[in-house]
Amino acid sequence: MALHLLIVDDDEALAPQLAEQLRLMGHSAVMVQDGRRAMEAVAGAQFDAIILDRILPGMDGIAVLRSLRANNILTPIIMLTALGQSRQKVEGLDSGADDYVVKPVDPAELNARLQALVRARGWGERGSDETLRAGDLLVSPTKHSAWRDGKALNLQKIEFRLLTELVRNADSAVTRAMLLERVWNYDFEPATNIVEAYIRRLRIKLTEFGGDDPIKTIRGVGYMLRG
Repeated sequence: MALHLLIVDDDEALAPQLAEQLRLMGHSAVMVQDGRRAMEAVAGAQFDAIILDRILPGMDGIAVLRSLRANNILTPIIMLTALGQSRQKVEGLDSGADDYVVKPVDPAELNARLQALVRARGWGERGSDETLRAGDLLVSPTKHSAWRDGKALNLQKIEFRLLTELVRNADSAVTRAMLLERVWNYDFEPATNIVEAYIRRLRIKLTEFGGDDPIKTIRGVGYMLRG
């Protein structure tokens, strides 16, 4: 699948090289070097995905990410950075990134991650029209909406897909591998703790209005949503 990409990176050597490698894979790529130009580019064009460096001059990648999500820009975003510590990864994911890749990155792996994220856009269309229930949780795949105890949940795309998968399998264990395949469309094990980070984000939103955390961690297996 050919994608129209925005690359936000101020590395004058590596950014053009990455853009050229992605173009050789059939994609088109626009490059900008700072956060302000990234915001202008997104306002002026539609991209299939964004590759966003974490460290940028002026407005850094986290600020760009938060601003985009605050403005309801739901374009898939992969953070690309030399910072590999778990704390930085979790901060990026908590700020709204869909995935997180540490430099130097293998272009083939980056392409696979991009393809998986963009394919996931049509995830809701593959579901049925049924409304799913588990305890006080209600999920409508076709409306892309979810409620707990009658209160609407403000979920991003990945969070919504994750919740829907857990609700579909309520009171049954769902493994990490199953979630990677069904929610992220990954057929490989990513180097990041992306599942754990999104489970954490989802737990926060599910308990925002009170109530117990309905997601149970099953050590060595995965997760189970109590119905």
